[in-house]
Amino acid sequence: MAYIRQEDKKKLAPEIKKVLKKYGMKGSIRICNHSTLVVNLKEGALDLIGDYGSDYDRDHLQVNTYYCVEWAKSPVIKSFYDALIKAMKGADWYNNTDAMTDYFDIAYYININAGQWNKPYVFNA
Repeated sequence: MAYIRQEDKKKLAPEIKKVLKKYGMKGSIRICNHSTLVVNLKEGALDLIGDYGSDYDRDHLQVNTYYCVEWAKSPVIKSFYDALIKAMKGADWYNNTDAMTDYFDIAYYININAGQWNKPYVFNA
């Protein structure tokens, strides 16, 4: 069963903050429903929403953490997502899920949001 504690978040936070600082991003880290580690990106030097596509007309984005590295167009944004996801997973994360047999065993889920529905992501060029 997916479960993450505040102590786990405190242990992962320094590496996550290091990645955010390296790429000039500002964000917050939180736990949702005791099962998901969430990083909310508020502003930064990377145009995350513009990289998603010109037909995307919103000011926030829920990043697909399973395919974001493959779908990102900019190499810098690809490396940012890759480094952030690795920092969020840390050394103790595991995924023994087998959907074919309806068996779900994951350490915890991860979510990345660029902005939120009520607070847009700010790209600082």
